[in-house]
Amino acid sequence: MENEKKKAKLKIKVTADLILKCVWYLILVVYAVFMIFGNSIFDPMDVFWRSLNFFGLAGEYNLAIRMISYAIFLLGVSFVVRFVLMQFARLLHRGKAIVEIICSLIKYAAVIVLLFFILKTAGLDTTAILAGIGILGLIVGLGAQPLIADIIAGLFIVFEKVFDVGDIIVVDGFRGTVKEIGIRTTQIVDTGGNVKIINNSDVKTVVNMTNQLSLAICEIGIEYGESLERVESILKDNLDAIREAIPDIKEGPFYKGVSELGDSAVILRFVANCEEDMRYQVERDLNRQFKLLFDKYNINIPFTQVVINEPVKFEDATQHQKKQAGQFVREQKERSKGIADADANDI
Repeated sequence: MENEKKKAKLKIKVTADLILKCVWYLILVVYAVFMIFGNSIFDPMDVFWRSLNFFGLAGEYNLAIRMISYAIFLLGVSFVVRFVLMQFARLLHRGKAIVEIICSLIKYAAVIVLLFFILKTAGLDTTAILAGIGILGLIVGLGAQPLIADIIAGLFIVFEKVFDVGDIIVVDGFRGTVKEIGIRTTQIVDTGGNVKIINNSDVKTVVNMTNQLSLAICEIGIEYGESLERVESILKDNLDAIREAIPDIKEGPFYKGVSELGDSAVILRFVANCEEDMRYQVERDLNRQFKLLFDKYNINIPFTQVVINEPVKFEDATQHQKKQAGQFVREQKERSKGIADADANDI
């Protein structure tokens, strides 16, 4: 029942937002038509047209209509410019954060300019107001040092390209995708949809996971009785097929050898490079492909069990397989020299 109420409230909110947007778009269209074709529609001496068209000749005008005209014009121009910039930002791989900050500055600047136009239209002395605001800004600035620090830190983050919107980063142990870099705060959303909002000045230690390819690691154990050389020979013939089966892999997979002699298994390590946002999926896909491969060639993956019958007789590697295995291991070491075999978290 409670969930239904929440859904109903959300639906009402979405509908209300949609109606408000439609009304705003309609106002902008009508205003644009009036401003473009007003000279043909209205009499030049019409009070409504003189009030609406503040670009026109001086004369009698309605104060309320003039203020509304200022508001629609300035906010409309701000809206159109920000809309165009955001559409342009979608084409960029990087630099979206700069566009968002510019859009924020345009929005605030439009409101400030509108305020001054309204005050001037009302007959107030804006010069004195500017001087007063300057003194007030100095006083507020002394008490708003944290805010200023956030703004400066945000600018450094953007212009030094520490990270950008869409990058996957780790800040204070929180891993997520950068949703927005604002003038004062940065928003990061994790895979569960949780949003962390952090002040820009508090972003001191950050790990950007997107700048380079990430390492996907797969470790699979085989029984001690299995012939390691037979397994390596089989891997040599099938690694290319595994890569084709996982298109998200950018480099690899590579066989790095025996990483551990465990209590009940010989642990083999495989690595591959991929995009950070696909790393966990690539690791799951590697686990699946190697399980299918081992099942196909009767390579046993050990698990906790009690054996009450004769031990399994394992197949020995042939001379050809031994030769292939040795050649395969040497090739893999050579090909993966530039590929790390440990994730940053393992170090």
